[in-house]
Amino acid sequence: MLRIDHYSKTYPGGKRAVDDLTLHVRPGEIYGFIGHNGAGKTTTLRAVAGVMDFTEGTITIDGHDIKREPVATKQVTAFLPDNPDLYEFMKGIDYLNFIADLYDIPADQRTADIGKYADAFELTGNLGSPIGSYSHGMRQKLALISAFIRRPRLLILDEPFVGLDPAAAHLMKGYLADLCQGGSAVFFSTHVLEVAEKLCHKIAIIKHGRLVKSGPTAELVGDSSLEDVFLELEGEK
Repeated sequence: MLRIDHYSKTYPGGKRAVDDLTLHVRPGEIYGFIGHNGAGKTTTLRAVAGVMDFTEGTITIDGHDIKREPVATKQVTAFLPDNPDLYEFMKGIDYLNFIADLYDIPADQRTADIGKYADAFELTGNLGSPIGSYSHGMRQKLALISAFIRRPRLLILDEPFVGLDPAAAHLMKGYLADLCQGGSAVFFSTHVLEVAEKLCHKIAIIKHGRLVKSGPTAELVGDSSLEDVFLELEGEK
């Protein structure tokens, strides 16, 4: 579903944020991307989402090269950054319909999916209000709904649990599993290592821009915990 091959990113001035990263995420997988602040996680996610240019390596999504076929890759992906930019002047329902229009989602499908997710996240009563009046948690829920209604082949999430209450976080984990059962894949970064350990089929750990460990979660963790593995690699144990 997602192939990152020998991807590197160097910023102006010579700072190398990511160095020769290779990762493959298969259909049906929830893949966690772990690392300290500044390790290169967000840079990588933005490159995968097609919102950050790069010169070294290749990234393909569902068989489409993001440089040669940028529109085709965006049609099958949804990307939620850690602080999604939403149009505050719009009502929640107008924003969701705007997203549905961009992705040519049929009227009956969008109505059903918006109703399903808005009810589940307890946001239905607020969809008629301007997004500018929403709390941070409500905005996060709206952004998640906008991603789920696209039924993406690849869902890219940067710190998706920030701002969510426990009930909403539990719902989101269930919907991520449902998405993958349908053959899609999820690639996300998080600092909540306990959640990553329980939720992810595979995990990659990046340090100073370089991949230091990756593989199936059970094999990577072994008899320890993901927190122990991470701290050991960070030299904090």
